[in-house]
Amino acid sequence: MLLTNVVMVKLAERDLIQSKVQSGDLLLSALIKTVEYRMVQKKAKWVDLRSDALFARDVAQLLHSGVFGEVLFVDKQGTKAFTAGKWDGSEKMALALSRKSLRTKERNVEFYGSTWGVVWVGHESILMSAPLLHNNRVLGGITISTSLLSTYEMLRKSEKLVIIYIALNTILFVLFGIYLLSRTVIRPVHKLLRITEEFKEGGPFPDFPDSPKDEIGQLSHSLNMMLKRLEENKGDLKEHIASLENANKEIEKARDEVIRSEKLVSVGRLATGVAHEIGNPIGIILGYLELLGGADVTKEERHDFLGRIESEIKRINEIIRELLDFSRPTSGEPRKTSVHDLITETINMLKPQPMMSHVFMEPILEAERDVVWADPNQLKQVFVNIIINSADAVPGEKEAGESRGVEALTIKTANSNGRLELRFTDTGPGIKEEDLTHIFDPFYTTKEPGKGTGLGLSVSYRIIEGLGGDIRAESTLGKGATIIIDIPLYQEKT
Repeated sequence: MLLTNVVMVKLAERDLIQSKVQSGDLLLSALIKTVEYRMVQKKAKWVDLRSDALFARDVAQLLHSGVFGEVLFVDKQGTKAFTAGKWDGSEKMALALSRKSLRTKERNVEFYGSTWGVVWVGHESILMSAPLLHNNRVLGGITISTSLLSTYEMLRKSEKLVIIYIALNTILFVLFGIYLLSRTVIRPVHKLLRITEEFKEGGPFPDFPDSPKDEIGQLSHSLNMMLKRLEENKGDLKEHIASLENANKEIEKARDEVIRSEKLVSVGRLATGVAHEIGNPIGIILGYLELLGGADVTKEERHDFLGRIESEIKRINEIIRELLDFSRPTSGEPRKTSVHDLITETINMLKPQPMMSHVFMEPILEAERDVVWADPNQLKQVFVNIIINSADAVPGEKEAGESRGVEALTIKTANSNGRLELRFTDTGPGIKEEDLTHIFDPFYTTKEPGKGTGLGLSVSYRIIEGLGGDIRAESTLGKGATIIIDIPLYQEKT
């Protein structure tokens, strides 16, 4: 309705302006006739007309009888000859328009200035000009002007009435629409909402009221059918959820068993090395005991032998204790854990192993913060798996005639963006590109049969993933390999 009002106002404005133009044409014709009568019939000139009171009165009467309030005459040279009315800033434009009519010998209509119209900015006044001709002889030119402000004011007054009428109709339509909307939509929807809110698990099935055959009725019917299907499928859903929970528990149990079995494999390999490592101190102890049984042992020698025996026994006890600590079942409960301490413990545990005799382990612990939230036993298992894999990867015995070298395994830590990065870099032969993307897959191994299960890195991947971290491998064939672990640091709660 407002848009219609705007269109109607613009059309009315156009028609009123057009009627003023038509009125201006009539006024121009009357003024031309008046000038022709004075200059042709009475042989007057422009100088005479400027001082002719009767002519001035006739012009004023013609202006008063119409809507135009200003008039300007020019002679045939285009010089201003006579004016009437209150010309403001538009007199220069009126003079230019009169001269244009002299040149073209045609009537012209121009709009001057700008002001606020009714619904938008409009022109302030109309200027109309025409040549003064008698038998194709130019006598001069004439321009008349009128303001459009009165037209805009009249339209504004009528527009106010229209807007009041639109407002009253709008209020009536809104009230009627609210009533219809409330009866046909809001109340039925509120009933459906109340039914859905009151429907509880295990409670009685709600009674749906009879609904009309419209969209709300279809919605009510659909909701009724949906609640019935939910009621029917509730038992099946509970059984399915229970089976999923049991399956999840079985999966977690199987995962723990895989981690435990891989740990036992590592313990078995370490136990073999421990047995070999314990043999040397036991032989030393037996030798000293044999010496102690001799009759020619002095008191000082006996005291020295006993001290050496005690040192070897402590060495055996330390080796066995580290192996027992590693093989002990984990609680699975995470806690604040120092990664640097775990790396040091792991290196000390693996250093005596024969499998590590050709590997020099160099820890470069540069991270300023190393505390993470993890199960330390599981994290130590990850380190053991990676270090043993590196030891297996680097060359062991050389060919005949070649000396056996020492390979390096560098363990470096650093901080980055609130995380701890560990890099295990060996100087072995590296990993082939086609194997690099599969080394974390379960049961995937490049070792000879009997030397690996293919679960070490897979278990490590699961443990690190469970900590919210990331583990990946980088390698260049012939230049070693690097296992990179990225773990979030422990954040103190504030």
